[in-house]
Parts: sequence; structure tokens; C-alpha cells
Amino acid sequence: MRISKFEDYELIDASCGEKLERFGDIILIRPDPQIIWNTPKVDPMWRKAHAKYIRSTKGGGYWEVYKKIPDVWTISYKDLKFRLKPMGFKHTGIFPEQAVNWDFVSDVVSKSSGNMKILNLFAYTGGATMAALSAGAEVCHVDASKGMTLWAKENVKESGLQDKSVRFIVDDCLKFVQREKRRNHFYDAIIMDPPSYGRGPNGEVWKLEEGIFNLLNACSEILSENARFFILNSYTAGLSCGVMAYLLNATIAKNRSGVVFSSEIGLPLKASKLVLPCGSTSIWQASI
Repeated sequence: MRISKFEDYELIDASCGEKLERFGDIILIRPDPQIIWNTPKVDPMWRKAHAKYIRSTKGGGYWEVYKKIPDVWTISYKDLKFRLKPMGFKHTGIFPEQAVNWDFVSDVVSKSSGNMKILNLFAYTGGATMAALSAGAEVCHVDASKGMTLWAKENVKESGLQDKSVRFIVDDCLKFVQREKRRNHFYDAIIMDPPSYGRGPNGEVWKLEEGIFNLLNACSEILSENARFFILNSYTAGLSCGVMAYLLNATIAKNRSGVVFSSEIGLPLKASKLVLPCGSTSIWQASI
């Protein structure tokens, strides 16, 4: 299990299908279907939360607010700044467990000679983008959501990285990769965190199990000869570490030297000292 220390975020406790979290000074309760244990909720912070996300039986849900929450507040991870807000479908604009992947990106980029060109697909609010920019890489940030892309731009500016070399693209990820191949544009690293299901800006339907293999094959064609790494992250239950490793070995690593390694990523629980699994990451890294 790979975890990172995140001072502005804390998973305080988890029980009965819910997790108790601290985002800076804001305490939230959010549902998590994999929390199937029923341990006592003895931590007093359960009763001091600012808001709780309630799932609707008809899909979606709403925030039940107990204390005033700013429209937007900011937390930090090292030198990176994230603007947060409570959103529909329980999100806040950050996946704290991804810090382990941000650290990996930052470490590889900072140790590389010359400029690295990185493509970040399904880039959300820009955590990996900012980690790469901060370490000195040139980044192309692609997401199908205009709103998420605007949010990523705000995070980049908040982090003081707006003058770095970054392009923000609102597009269907597969179509963008295919066009980059036709344009003979290549990248030294690719990062992707595809959803289980989604729609592109023009209504394109994405289903991970049906589309991931073709997307990985397309990505393999725009990796440069000196490519350093490829990161595939997933929160889809059916895409286990072993399946992800197989996918990367069959596509990205097929004609390249290097190693593929996979692991769960997670968040440590303050209450129990255990770790809550929060998805999986598979990485191909070139031989040095």
C-alpha cells in the first residue's frame, strides 16, 4: 500500500459506510461503500462536522450543512494549492490519496536531465499537472469537462505556476491522443486517471472496460523514444492491480525496456492506524 503524509488533509475515522475527514479547517462526513465495518464512532469530531453528504435513493444526493462553510477554501500539499468546495456526488475537488502519484511525478521530473513533456489525461483539477510543473516539466492538461479545466487553471494560479509551460485542453481524451499521433506530437510521460463512465464535450460515451485497451494502445504511439514513465490510476473495482499491470505490459511496455509495478493507494486512519484502500495505480517506468 502506498500512502503519503498530507498535513492539510486527515482521514480521522471511518465506520458504517462513512468517512470523517478534515480538509484544512473544514470537517466533512462523506459516504464510502467499501467501509463495511461497524466500529464505534467514539471520536468527538463526528459530532462537530461542518457538513455531511446524504445519498438519495433516486441517485445523487445533497449536502446537509451543520456549520457555515466558505464557498471556496484552500488547502496545501507541499507547495501546491488546491481550491476546494462541496460539490454534487460528494466530491470536493481533490483526491488526497493521489499525493503518492504527485510525489512520484515530481521525483522523476526533478531528477531528469533536459525538459520533459508530460501529457495528463482525465486531468481533473490538476494535482498531477501542478506536481509536474513545479518540478520543471512542460505539461499538456486534457479533460472533457470545461468546468474542471477552469478549476485546474485556478489551482495552477493559486500555486504560483501560471507562468510555467502548460496547455489546457477541453477534449475527449481518445480523440485528442489520436490527433496528437497524426500531428507527430510525442510525450516523455503520460498520466491518466480515467473514470468508470463519462461523456466527452460532444457527448462521446466513455466506458472504461470497453475503451481502456484502445486508449492505452493509442497512448503507446505518442510516447517518445526517451519516455520515462506512464501512470494508470483507477477507482473502478473491476480493474485490479493485476489487471492494470497486465494492460500496461500488453501495451505501453510491450516494446520498451523498463518495469511495471502496481499497488493499491490509500489513506491512513487516525483513529485506528490502519489504511483505507482508495484505488489502484499501475506504473511503467523506463530503465535508467
